[in-house]
Amino acid sequence: MQKVLGLSGKRVVICGSRKIEEISTLIEKQGGVPLVRSLQGTVFLAEKEIEDDLREFVQTGADWVIFTTGIGIETLVHLSAKLGLEDPFLKQIKKASVASRGYKTRAALKKIGITPVAAAEDGTTKGLALALENFGFTGKRVLIQLHGETAPVLTQFFEDKGAVVQKILPYQHIAPEKDTVERLCKELQNHECDAVCFTTATQVRSLFEFARINGVHSAIVASFMSRILAVAVGKVTAEALKEEGVDRLLVPENERMGAMIIELSQFYKV
Repeated sequence: MQKVLGLSGKRVVICGSRKIEEISTLIEKQGGVPLVRSLQGTVFLAEKEIEDDLREFVQTGADWVIFTTGIGIETLVHLSAKLGLEDPFLKQIKKASVASRGYKTRAALKKIGITPVAAAEDGTTKGLALALENFGFTGKRVLIQLHGETAPVLTQFFEDKGAVVQKILPYQHIAPEKDTVERLCKELQNHECDAVCFTTATQVRSLFEFARINGVHSAIVASFMSRILAVAVGKVTAEALKEEGVDRLLVPENERMGAMIIELSQFYKV
């Protein structure tokens, strides 16, 4: 008796730029057809771009500093050291109230001797907002460290509470190829794929920002809510999809790309 494969005949979009061959092979082994539509773009170290932001923070400080990635903390410490500002930079952080998102962020803070007063238990932006809900921010200066994207929901949270927000992005994002995003938008509207696998929140933002600018945001959301399954590698990516209005999605318990494909295969077997 021939074994039934969960992804038999299914067209599965891969939005990432890492481990493309491995993921494609896994999809094929499950009977599926991989479609590579990389939405990741390029994240680059913005050393020159943030020099003024670092100097401003060292001079003026902040009431709160919000860290969202461990590598962001490590990079800011490294860049401040290159500018001869490491000691005053760390002093300003230690004078402020610090909040963190994710276990890697807390581990990086621990290395520099800082314990956050609030942290997201689930590693998401929403979880971070919940942890900060009962703090007062009216008139407070808040510095938010971001990674590759501007995080409008988190920024809006602080601004709605009356904070003065400064954002610092040691790593910044160059958008993916326009033709790739445009092609995927058309495929989604024409139901030419069965599932779309997102492995970072950046990929989600790239798709939906393009869709919003080109007047097809509602149509893309409708496709995901009816015919096409959105798949997120983990909680942070799932959160980005939900913020765009997509809450019909699949998220593996084990936040790994391979586990995501196996979970998708199991989904279609049911």
